[in-house]
Amino acid sequence: MSETYEFGGAETHIEVHKFFPGAVAIVAAIALILQATAPVYFPWFRILDLPLLITIYFGLSRRNPSTGLLLGMVIGLLQDSLSGPTVPLGFYGIAKTCIGFLASSIGARLDTEHPAARFALIMGFFVTHQAILVLIRRLLLAQPESWVNWHLVIAAAVNAVLGTILFLLLDRLRRRS
Repeated sequence: MSETYEFGGAETHIEVHKFFPGAVAIVAAIALILQATAPVYFPWFRILDLPLLITIYFGLSRRNPSTGLLLGMVIGLLQDSLSGPTVPLGFYGIAKTCIGFLASSIGARLDTEHPAARFALIMGFFVTHQAILVLIRRLLLAQPESWVNWHLVIAAAVNAVLGTILFLLLDRLRRRS
């Protein structure tokens, strides 16, 4: 008696989202301008990292590691150039390039449309981003930097809550196929 079993199973198809022309550039520009100007008038705004949230959102939505990597690099380098003389050029560029790549890679494998999944991913990416920044400061710049503290936990939670709400608003920029 010869029995055959198929282990192929049903493949899940994860949709790659398209956006209106210029939406990515306009949203990224608004995030960068707010990140550069808002902390001057509202000091509590420093806890937010809008360019990181935009990098994560478009990385998860576009689901192409090359696109996520390039988007993270451009947004990071623009954030470096707007951050002033205290931030070396490439500091945020390196970190956001890594996060853009990771977000796109994960977005290509998982369905990330549920708000709970988005919340968890944003928290994870925020902590990873901060870990990369600490490594850059310690290893490349030879500056002392603490990593785990309550500020990191609070900032990750605040960014995750804001990011989950922001992602729902940014979903409206998608083109219907």
